[in-house]
Amino acid sequence: MRYVTFLTETGDMRAGWLNGDKIIDMNIASDGKLPNDLLTFIDKYDTYYTLIENIQAHEESIHALENVTLCAPLPHPPSVRDFYAFEEHVKTARAKRGLTVIPEWYEMPVFYFTNHKAITGPEQSIEKPKNCSCLDFELELACVIGKKGKNITVDQAEKYILGYTIMNDWSARDIQAKEMKVGLGPAKGKDFATSIGPFIATSDELEQYKVGDRYQLEMTASVNGKPLSKGNFQSIYYSFAEMIERASQNVTLYPGDIIGSGTVGSGCILELGTDVHRWLEPGDVVELEITGLGVLRNKIVE
Repeated sequence: MRYVTFLTETGDMRAGWLNGDKIIDMNIASDGKLPNDLLTFIDKYDTYYTLIENIQAHEESIHALENVTLCAPLPHPPSVRDFYAFEEHVKTARAKRGLTVIPEWYEMPVFYFTNHKAITGPEQSIEKPKNCSCLDFELELACVIGKKGKNITVDQAEKYILGYTIMNDWSARDIQAKEMKVGLGPAKGKDFATSIGPFIATSDELEQYKVGDRYQLEMTASVNGKPLSKGNFQSIYYSFAEMIERASQNVTLYPGDIIGSGTVGSGCILELGTDVHRWLEPGDVVELEITGLGVLRNKIVE
C-alpha cells in the first residue's frame, strides 16, 4: 500500500491510498469504518488493515490524482528523530570543518529531535529563514513506526516499521554552524521545516529491493532540473533496525513516530561544495527521488 494524506477539490483534508493514478478515500470507501486521518489509522493499524482487504471502493471514494493536492502523509507526527547514519556524509561534512570522525560515532547510531510541528509535504513552498544566507537541502530516507514499543531489539525492529517515505531535512547551514559551537547540536538551523512525502510505502512495497538488512534504493537530488546528488541507501552504516533499537532504549516509540536516516553521501550542498552549486535561493525547485518512493518536490520562497 501507498498511504497518502490529501486535500480534496473542496479543500477537505482526507486520508487514503494510491491506486495507480487514483486515490481512494479510506473513510468513504469503508462507509465510515476507517478514520479520515492517517495517524489515527496507524495507531490501530492491526485492526484497521484487516478492513482494507475487504473494501470495494465505490465511485464516491475515488479521486483522480490530478484533481487533489497531496500533503505530507503525516502532517502532525508525534515526534521526528533524525539520525546521522551514512558514513560518507559524516566524513565529508566533518572534513569541511577540518575534523575527522570521532570514535564514538562508530559505537552507536546518534540522532537529534527536529521540529515535528514544522512538517511540510510535496509541492509545498519552503520559506527561506530571513537570517539565513546558506540554505541547504538534505536527501534522506525515513521510516514510520507502526506500533508502540520500548527497548526494541534489532531482531524485533522491522516488525515495528509501517513503511518508508522520502525526507528533506532542510538546513540553514550558517545558523547551524554558529549554534553548534556551543555543543548542543542543531536547533534553529533545522527548526523551520522538514519535508516528507509524497506517500508512505509499506515495507512489502520495497521487499523486491531488499538485500540483507539494507535496501538497494537509488537516491538522487536535483535543483532546477540539474542533477546534483546520487547515492544508494545500501551504503548506510547503521540499519533502521539499529536506529530503532537505539531510539527505543528506555523510551517508548509510538505509532506515527518518524525516524530519519540522515543524509546520504553527497546528498547536500554542504558536501558537494558551492563550486558545484550555490546555496539555495528563492525560486529554486528541489527534487528528491528514491526508488519506489516517488519524487518529493519543493520550491524555495521568500
